[in-house]
Amino acid sequence: MVSRAFDVLRCFEGHEARLGNLEISNRCGLPRSTVSRLTHTLTRMGQLVYLPRDQKYRIGPSAVAMSTSMMRGLQLRNLIRLRLQDVAEQLPGTVGFVIPDRFHLVYLEFARAANALGLHESTGSRIAMASTAAGHAYTAALDVDVGDALLAEMEREIPAGAKLLRPRIEANRRFLRERGYVVACGLWSPHINGLAVPLWSPQYQTFVVVTIGLLSAMYDEKRLHKEVAPRMLELGAAVGAMLEGTEGDIFSNRLERKQLPVPAPNNKIIKTEDTNELEAGTRRPRPARSVRARDGRR
Repeated sequence: MVSRAFDVLRCFEGHEARLGNLEISNRCGLPRSTVSRLTHTLTRMGQLVYLPRDQKYRIGPSAVAMSTSMMRGLQLRNLIRLRLQDVAEQLPGTVGFVIPDRFHLVYLEFARAANALGLHESTGSRIAMASTAAGHAYTAALDVDVGDALLAEMEREIPAGAKLLRPRIEANRRFLRERGYVVACGLWSPHINGLAVPLWSPQYQTFVVVTIGLLSAMYDEKRLHKEVAPRMLELGAAVGAMLEGTEGDIFSNRLERKQLPVPAPNNKIIKTEDTNELEAGTRRPRPARSVRARDGRR
């Protein structure tokens, strides 16, 4: 029941969203009677507010307060936004810093150059895990057992997404171990190519992702590797250092940061570090393994 309550809250994208029980039922796939009970309970808890005139609900003060307190621990967001903007001014795309939410990822920060075309995401926007470079990078970074469990759950709940992701996940894992990033060309849209770098976050105890989307007419896959990848790897290293250095943890239990391999100037892979445990967006956290270097070392 708790997981279903969160499913209901996820339907409200933005504090101004107003939804009735039927709209919520259609969005989260729950029976309308179940949604009615959940919205009643969430209203009593202050997570939702009922608007009698519209006969709809919107996010309540308790949910806003909870999200605000969660975000307060990430005091370096302004610094991350500046780093994203630096890249956005060099490349005509949308650069984002995203965190997983079940089968989606949510933009915590984003930046876009004035002449950027094709993508218009904003803070709080949700993107599908199965059809984006960010989602493919995130799933490739997970421990194999955790990633496979997430994929199995996806097959049960959104089989179309799993059908798109499954044939690519092994290649994504290999490419991530060798290059430190993942590309996805034309998956979300035939006009958009993306590149993403996953990072271990001690604050969220999972992987977060820095990602960029560009017009495929301007940046084909070859140009992504040659021109975009070096800048995004630098961005990933900078944001990763910020996440590692911050003292404002959201959760009380800190974990050692798990770095992903970043190609050094001589094209060798930098050895990764181990971590203790991974909460990876699936329902049960599993032990995390270090990402292998190219020669198979742990």
